[in-house]
Amino acid sequence: MTAAITVFLADDDADLRQVYRRLLDGTERFRVIGEAGTGEEALRLISALRPNVALVDVQMPDGSGLDVVRGVTDSATRIIMLTTFDLDEYVTEALREGAAGFLLKNASSAEVLAAVRAVHAGHSSLAPEVTARLVEQFSGRPRPKPHAFASIRLSERELQLVRLIAQGASNQQIAAELHLSVETVKTYLKRLFTKLDVSDRTQLAILAHKAGLLHEPR
Repeated sequence: MTAAITVFLADDDADLRQVYRRLLDGTERFRVIGEAGTGEEALRLISALRPNVALVDVQMPDGSGLDVVRGVTDSATRIIMLTTFDLDEYVTEALREGAAGFLLKNASSAEVLAAVRAVHAGHSSLAPEVTARLVEQFSGRPRPKPHAFASIRLSERELQLVRLIAQGASNQQIAAELHLSVETVKTYLKRLFTKLDVSDRTQLAILAHKAGLLHEPR
């Protein structure tokens, strides 16, 4: 029997925690093993319980979600940041500190479950609205110097896929846009991760933004 994905909930809104608990506990292969309403309590309990995934609010009393990300050093736990704002100032810093994903609190049940599954599988999960935040941050700056894309030859199809990832598209959306199967998209992604020496789609998206790739003509 497949082991359950253990989840920890950290948010100062008790009602929201209850909504997430009902969703996760009511879904096969998910189990909430703890929750906290403050940053200090979250850091202490996450370190003790070692959940597979922690959903952590960006802003909490007694320590922010960013403090929790910095404080959790156990690689067994991957953190998804929760926020009500798609233009939250913590997005970039949280990702740099090691957050595995960013999810808006108005995300659908399916999006929440998909994010937890993806992060547990070792991938990152970045809400499209958050990807848009990264695009906005970099689009107003002087064009950066070429990065890995300048020295590594990518096919036009690979470049198309990278641009779509950087815009927050899902595998299904990419498949529809490029007239490919989802399995083919996954194969392309694995190849790109190896070529560009990144571990997941979030790193790939950030690399594309830094390289100014979205300024290239389609």
